[in-house]
Amino acid sequence: GVNAAWLREASYTSLRLGLYEPVKVLFGANEAGAPFYKKFLAGSAAGAIGSVAGNPFDVLKTKMMAASGSTPPSMMVTAKELLAKQGIAGFYRGIDSNILRAMVLNGTKMACYDQAKGVVVDMTGWSKKSLLTQFCSAVAAGFFMTCTVSPFDMVRTRLMNQPSDAKLYSNAFDCAVKIATQEGPLTFWRGFMPIWSRFAPTTTLQLVIFEQLRTIMGMKSL
Repeated sequence: GVNAAWLREASYTSLRLGLYEPVKVLFGANEAGAPFYKKFLAGSAAGAIGSVAGNPFDVLKTKMMAASGSTPPSMMVTAKELLAKQGIAGFYRGIDSNILRAMVLNGTKMACYDQAKGVVVDMTGWSKKSLLTQFCSAVAAGFFMTCTVSPFDMVRTRLMNQPSDAKLYSNAFDCAVKIATQEGPLTFWRGFMPIWSRFAPTTTLQLVIFEQLRTIMGMKSL
């Protein structure tokens, strides 16, 4: 599913990172001393837009990873089967939970990163453009992002892996309620360490590279 994963990141991640600053300006979160909630709302809005664009590739990636057999199906074969069985709507299965997840993920990621940079600068005296400032802030953002996103990841995976002939959950809310009542609330954070192990390096690399590219292009630091 690496090709579907790449296309998902190319659409989803590009939009949620690239739209953060213009949406931040729109929400008035770019002003000095702007409250955390405005930064969170700006990140959430950018994440929601990116999620709509990346959802079809997310569904394909999940199905390809869950496929059995020694030879996994190609992305085109998976897409044709999905279209034949479920129509266009199949590509947007789990869209409600995906948008919620993207809003929480990007809101937490960008707002915590933005806020952490201020704290790191105040505590160390480093510049906002310093690689050390960006690295420390990105690591902090990755941890808090894992805490808030894990429940949405669990719901999203359950919804996407539903068999087409046996609907176990009617929507994201129904899925969340059933998980909480039947398996316990802590189930939402099952696999926390592997998720954090994935988020920590990817979040750090994404944000640090994003900031360095902004500097190279003559744009100011977030």
